[in-house]
Amino acid sequence: MIDYLLDSQGEDRILLLSGGPKSHLAKRSMFAKGMKRRLIITQPSISPQVEHSPLNGETILQSQKKPMEGSLQSLSDKGWNVTNIINAKTMEEMLRSLIPHTPKGSVWAGALSYDLVQWTQPILLQNPPIEGEILAILWLVDEWIEEEVRAPELPDAIRIKGEVSSHTDEEHAKIVQRIKQSITAGELYQLNFGRTWTGPLGEDPAQIFHRLAVNNPAPFSGYIEAADLGLALASSSPEILLETKDGTVMTAPIKGTRPRGSDTDQESLLRRDLVHDVKERAEHRMLVDLERNDLGIVAKSGSVHQSRFDVEAYANVQHLVSQVTGTLDDNKDGIDALQALFPGGSITGCPKTVVCAAIDELEKKPRSFWTGSMGWIDVHTGDSTWNIMIRTLEARYAPDGWQGAVIAGGGITIESNPEAEVAESIWKAAALRRACGWLNPETKPIPKGELGIYPLYVEQQPFQPNELFNLNIAFIDNLDSFSHNIIHALQTLGCNVEIFDGRGEIVDFNHDAVVIGPGPGRPEISPLTMYATRLDIPVLGICLGHQAIGISRGMNLIESPLGPVHGVPSAIIADGNGLLNKGRHIMTRYNSLVLSGNGEISVTANDETGTLPMEIRDGNTYGLQFHPESIGSDGGMEVLSEFLHRVAHC
Repeated sequence: MIDYLLDSQGEDRILLLSGGPKSHLAKRSMFAKGMKRRLIITQPSISPQVEHSPLNGETILQSQKKPMEGSLQSLSDKGWNVTNIINAKTMEEMLRSLIPHTPKGSVWAGALSYDLVQWTQPILLQNPPIEGEILAILWLVDEWIEEEVRAPELPDAIRIKGEVSSHTDEEHAKIVQRIKQSITAGELYQLNFGRTWTGPLGEDPAQIFHRLAVNNPAPFSGYIEAADLGLALASSSPEILLETKDGTVMTAPIKGTRPRGSDTDQESLLRRDLVHDVKERAEHRMLVDLERNDLGIVAKSGSVHQSRFDVEAYANVQHLVSQVTGTLDDNKDGIDALQALFPGGSITGCPKTVVCAAIDELEKKPRSFWTGSMGWIDVHTGDSTWNIMIRTLEARYAPDGWQGAVIAGGGITIESNPEAEVAESIWKAAALRRACGWLNPETKPIPKGELGIYPLYVEQQPFQPNELFNLNIAFIDNLDSFSHNIIHALQTLGCNVEIFDGRGEIVDFNHDAVVIGPGPGRPEISPLTMYATRLDIPVLGICLGHQAIGISRGMNLIESPLGPVHGVPSAIIADGNGLLNKGRHIMTRYNSLVLSGNGEISVTANDETGTLPMEIRDGNTYGLQFHPESIGSDGGMEVLSEFLHRVAHC
């Protein structure tokens, strides 16, 4: 495979390389032959969003988008020539426009930049790419060469000076602290920040990829080069964004990292530390809940579940990895799934829309292809496989030779230590920086080990309802990344669910009950949420909805005196006068703000300290500070079922 890559200099090249553990993740390695057509998507002229601060709760939603621009090209003796121009307002629309131009049996393969977020999330960027910048490049592939990987060892990279970091360690640490302040204020739960290293390359990018394939093998690696455009991407990614095949859909999010050990004993200790680290497990749980939500947009209710949970050890790092699967809805396919999941939650954060806007505010530049996706799709069937381009070198050809950019970062939560996050980003980038020749020879060697997978127990247990409820439920969506988990739970319990925008217009509800969903910020930013707290029909408020109900009854909403809790299963003590049975329950919380003070409402459950209201009730109106739909909530579905039972029978 590597031979084909290295022997085709001066041509457009695609190699999708499956390295790493022989496991459920390992796929075939493929080198594309004879590509004669391609699609290049470029940035249109878009005025930047007005200056604002999503970190301070100032996220500006924008659903009306200027179309992205796609250029269909064919290869002749004189080079690439434009044959068609395609304009599309979503990624889904762009891919479906390729159907008439695609023979049956052929696929489109290539790379999608992160900056396509402009057409998958309802936001505009304050720092968009310049007009004409490449947002994606896909080639029509009719034939693949499929062989076992042969990648002979290479000498060390040519050492080259001139590497520059986008941030100092001190600046990086201050940004981590700024994110934590936003989490404390309740504006977001977790955010992935990226730091950039740039510099000249002393070798062809394909040679650097060869070195990565040997020294840092991973199951979703790949190399892409558009020769005439001077663009090359070398990715040694362990993470898959999406796989769709025959009506099934799967994603395998990674969150939680440790380095490899210097020996087997240290390796085992690091792995054990990762598995038992409360911060890492909470962050991973949050991500699984987020990806369940995103799959829920396109999957049948009740079909989405966490099917695997492992520690996966790669050449230089160990990760917590879950596999989340579902069955596509009858009217959905892999194109819809890509639109719903892109960009991946593991490299954005939660809630996704808010953090994508906040990432733009913090990083102050386009991400380009880092944290985008490399892979392929059959636009006729929707079958596809896409990675997430972490551990990726983006190379551009300049008059003085190849210039490279490497970005690495991590997910910031309330438990993050700024200095530790800086160190993690540095060693995540180390293998790529070394492959580029940027690290000094005296740099401490990177621990390396054999590849392997270590299964863990799956938190999410199957649920079989004892009773189905033929109820019409209005769900108020407050821009959260867990909303579809709640919607699916209600549908699994037999309900018909109609969704309303919490930040939209006031409506009259002609439903059996209303469920007010969670979300970032304070409930006052959601007029429909506040209106729904005083309805005469049964109301259930979850997290933000719970807080809105408390405010409407005279309680105060404050920053939690015990600190934010996100993704952590917490003890809740109930008196039995709400939806929870009397006693101690373990439920997952995602909250920075809490209710306090006395109001015209009963507190029916508190946290373990007895000081923070976790459940409130006023007649047929109930509030839950915790998230019953989370994989970490033991008996959460029974709580939802109890609410619906009371609606149906009272």
